[in-house]
Amino acid sequence: MTVVLFDMDGVILDGPRTDPRVYADAADAALAELGAEPTAAQRRDFRDHDHELIRTHCEALEIDPARFWELKESHASSGTHDRLRSGERGTYDDIDAIHELGERTAIGLVTNNRQETAEFVADHFGFDFDVVRGRDPTFEGYERRKPDPYYIEDALDRLDVTDGFYVGDSPKDVTAGRAAGLETAFLRRPHNRGRERPSNATDEIESLTELLSLVE
Repeated sequence: MTVVLFDMDGVILDGPRTDPRVYADAADAALAELGAEPTAAQRRDFRDHDHELIRTHCEALEIDPARFWELKESHASSGTHDRLRSGERGTYDDIDAIHELGERTAIGLVTNNRQETAEFVADHFGFDFDVVRGRDPTFEGYERRKPDPYYIEDALDRLDVTDGFYVGDSPKDVTAGRAAGLETAFLRRPHNRGRERPSNATDEIESLTELLSLVE
């Protein structure tokens, strides 16, 4: 069986990443839930993703860093889902090709974004993915993001397959896909038009509709 795995941000969801404001609001909500009162400088660091600084500040504020991170990830997912429901963040016009491709072969979603959000996107937009894999809400889960092939390999293991394509919009997607033993389709979007094609990309496509003829 051949599988086609898709990145999410920049492939399905408009734009290459989650808006930083979502993480800022999520960090603030997590701190409030934990009853923490950080300094302005500490709050800025909590809104970012530097694990060492976060651990240091959590120790100073006597809060559990793992719990803070879990809450931050959860609130970030909630904020992202609200933006998708409202239409503040949209999708690309060619995503119907994913539905059509799913009628021919196994398909999956593998993203650096959070597992909770990956599952939401699959459900909200009615994708019948055979596997959905996002990052785990832990420090370790964050460190396993692409270009590490960990999540792609885990998705392949769950499907018990080794052959297929990974479709992404960035060099790290191509690197991770190739490291996992897959062919890779580098997808052009408005935000990466000026970027050179990764040398290790198997194919380059202008639209998801091209996959219908690329994948036999």
